Amino acid sequence: MTRTQPGGVRLTTAQALVRFLTRQFTERDGERRRLIGATWGIFGHGNVAGIGQALVEYADDMPFHQGRNEQAMVHAAVGYARQSGRLSTHAVTTSIGPGATNLVTGAALATVNRLPVLLLPGDTFAARPADPVLQQLEVAYAGDVSVNDCLRPVSKYFDRVTRPEALIPAALAAMRVLTDPAETGAVTLALPQDVQAEAYDWPEEFFAERVWAVRRPAPDPRELAAAADAVREARRPLVIAGGGVHHSAAEDALREFADATGIPVASTQAGKGSLRFDHPADVGGIGHTGTATANELARAADLVIGVGTRYSDFTTASGTLFERPGVRFLNLNVAPFDGHKMAGATLIADARAGLGALTRELRGHRVAGDYTAEYTGDKARWEQRVDAAYHAGEPDVRPTQAQVVGALDELVTEDDIVINAAGSLPGDLHKLWRARSARQYHVEYGYSCMGYEIPAAIGVALAAPERPVWALVGDGTYLMNPTEIVTAVQENVPIKVVILQNHGYASIGGLSQAVGAERFGTDYRFRAPDGTYSEGPLPVDLAANAASLGMRVLRAKTVRDLREALREARAADRPTCVYVETETADTVSGPPPAQAWWDVPVAETANRVSAVKAREEYDRHVAARRRHL
Repeated sequence: MTRTQPGGVRLTTAQALVRFLTRQFTERDGERRRLIGATWGIFGHGNVAGIGQALVEYADDMPFHQGRNEQAMVHAAVGYARQSGRLSTHAVTTSIGPGATNLVTGAALATVNRLPVLLLPGDTFAARPADPVLQQLEVAYAGDVSVNDCLRPVSKYFDRVTRPEALIPAALAAMRVLTDPAETGAVTLALPQDVQAEAYDWPEEFFAERVWAVRRPAPDPRELAAAADAVREARRPLVIAGGGVHHSAAEDALREFADATGIPVASTQAGKGSLRFDHPADVGGIGHTGTATANELARAADLVIGVGTRYSDFTTASGTLFERPGVRFLNLNVAPFDGHKMAGATLIADARAGLGALTRELRGHRVAGDYTAEYTGDKARWEQRVDAAYHAGEPDVRPTQAQVVGALDELVTEDDIVINAAGSLPGDLHKLWRARSARQYHVEYGYSCMGYEIPAAIGVALAAPERPVWALVGDGTYLMNPTEIVTAVQENVPIKVVILQNHGYASIGGLSQAVGAERFGTDYRFRAPDGTYSEGPLPVDLAANAASLGMRVLRAKTVRDLREALREARAADRPTCVYVETETADTVSGPPPAQAWWDVPVAETANRVSAVKAREEYDRHVAARRRHL
């Protein structure tokens, strides 16, 4: 069926959507960016004749990237969006069926981390010419459900475009959510394959250039005055800088606030780098993976000023970190949902606008000198512990994971970007890494998604082609999702991948041991006669695998080899991998242990001694949990 409208532009629904997307822009602080910078795609029968044909039709206007894994394509788009300050993102198109459901993990990551990405999965026929069609999920009680409905709970906006003209309000709503700093995340437009190919006469106005203003809401005067009073009354205030500082480009405003007031600044995983590591007020990461300096300040703080943070359990040490009786919270956040957490007083505003206003309101106020001396002295002592972890051992022995981080830390400049997401590396990086610039530290820890690093590195490199981009991956993460290496090779995106081989899930192995599960099922080893995975390590050669996918591979056996390989990789103009087998931290000095607790429930009853002891330790910690009211 075709539909006509007098004076319209006759296009298929897919053509209209692609043409519409090429004319959408964002604007903030006078900077104008294209909202959808490119489209990633893997084609099947559910999108090849619709979106696929439209991308050919508009190839000159819509850049295209060929992906290998649907989840990875979303990760690449998210990496691009984060590096672009949420002012630009990518679209991702897949077929119906497995291609669409493979999007779910990436969509959840985007929404959890408040990062915009546009998902365009194909869908089953709207007209139902045959029922069921290939890959159709049959639901006995509902005829309008498809596998794409799995994307509803992980999307900030979802619509199924069952008629061509329905695209107009759906596309406009999608752009609204993508550009809303308080509501952004994954946006899904499910596109039935017959509707994609159907022609319609579209109004010219639909294709007019649209500039979506990314708002910087200013604080309410009453909330601002109350916030300033709270800061003046506090004797031991502490700022927690979250990802919202980066999303708002509020780093300079935070530095000016810290310079003026002397209030120390701790950072979440998403907020690390909000201040340079060598700024006097920067006290490092906070929470379970944080520094001793930041966590001791948190335990004694009488006012916690959360800026752009959502207070995850890692940040709050599962509700045990902020110990001081009467501690209060002041939350500067663009999203009221996050601003009201911890029963805090609110300052609902853009982070940059709010910090600037609060700095002006507090003109002349500064914390006591003895408080400043306390945290600067503790910071200096922590840096000594970092140096010890980085330089333990000899240069001609196998490096520990901390030494790998240290070797890279010593090599990079403020231009480099380091990406990680899961395993034990985020903890080491949060405690040890010395962030030199606002967007150098890129650790996805809201969803802690294994397999994020390599595709995200491609997205980041596309957004910042002049900067060296490093993806740090353990062997477990590498095995889950290495396929976008082929994309990097195909498009000559010169990412640097560092594979750390430790023969298993190091992070979960350590956690398993701590909670009485005895590292069961966490090592990559052959089975022993007793059925456990406790024989020799598997003869897996991840370096050979990376080489087979087209990367140049440098093998490093010692700390000395590693330093040379990293230097060579940084200078490379094509995708390059550094492969290193790491030593366990218990043989030489490793990173400092966790400085705060994290709640992972332990078996309440068990016969094995390890689980009984773990439960005793768990009960001791959980007794310290507080609900801040």
